[in-house]
Amino acid sequence: MKPAKVNASMPQKSKPLSGCRIVVTRARSQASSFIEALENLGAEAIEFPTIEIVPPESYGALDQAIENIEEYDWIIFTSVNGVRYFSDRFSKFKKETNRLGKIRAAAIGPETANAVKLLGLTPRVVPDEYRAEAILANLRPGEMRGQKILVPRAAEARDVLIGTLRQWGAEVDVVEAYRAVAPKNDPRPMRTLLLDGQTDMVTFTSSSTVRNFVALLGGRDVPALLAAAAVACIGPITQGTAEEMGIRVDVVPQDYTIAGLTAGIVEYFNDKRD
Repeated sequence: MKPAKVNASMPQKSKPLSGCRIVVTRARSQASSFIEALENLGAEAIEFPTIEIVPPESYGALDQAIENIEEYDWIIFTSVNGVRYFSDRFSKFKKETNRLGKIRAAAIGPETANAVKLLGLTPRVVPDEYRAEAILANLRPGEMRGQKILVPRAAEARDVLIGTLRQWGAEVDVVEAYRAVAPKNDPRPMRTLLLDGQTDMVTFTSSSTVRNFVALLGGRDVPALLAAAAVACIGPITQGTAEEMGIRVDVVPQDYTIAGLTAGIVEYFNDKRD
């Protein structure tokens, strides 16, 4: 864990997050854009990744789904990671994107939708609210009966989407495309920073980042450790996980993206200074 260097392209006093020390718990492989945004706004970003995105234990199920890709009516992507690992495996099989043919796609949000477009698919469904329930709200139950649907995702993802689609009569193949695991971080420096009140905010971008943060920092002690720091969550699902663990949440943006989270953080500190 180390503080990220603060961008010095403009005077620090003119930046809205000048003087703020913000902990980023996102996976290191995906945190760069978030850290850069915080730095450009004057913050000192402290990297403490509590999640790591790694390949599945076996590609067997994903490979079989790709081999028989023409059988599917829909592919539903619930994260950028799902698209990336599906795309990488698809390419290794040397499949042509035109084999996706008339398959319809759904993406949980705009970042995921942009990744899907690189596959040569234009998502039919991209909900305004970036959560599984919102995908369901954009589908018609009667039209799902008999449809064969592929969902490449992390093994430990929430099941509300899958359960509902099956209730509607769809045949759903859920394949593990990647795993989200806890990295081996030394929690002692972070505990010291929190105990000494040397952090202004801790950010969470998924329920897994919350759960792993709590596990690393000592379980029941975490709400007390965070007493002097604000907490920002990317959306209501992450917020719910934090609150279930006794963590007070101060920021939840209306736009459940990194850009939305960044804007919410700026608004929070602006309000604090007024």
